[in-house]
Amino acid sequence: MLDGATTALLRTILDEVCERVSPYDVGVRVYVASKILEAATRGETRPDLLKQIGQEALSKAPTMWR
Repeated sequence: MLDGATTALLRTILDEVCERVSPYDVGVRVYVASKILEAATRGETRPDLLKQIGQEALSKAPTMWR
């Protein structure tokens, strides 16, 4: 389980990565969040790398508009 500080970091990174994603595009946010969370549960806590992982996930996220 992740501590409060790590959880806050992950939320901040998700918000930064998805700042241009529509609030109605929940599927994309969930996909990006899952990839960031997977990395964090493997022990990755460096904000720059977590943000990079989130950005890569965003570019690969399934969406009906592509």
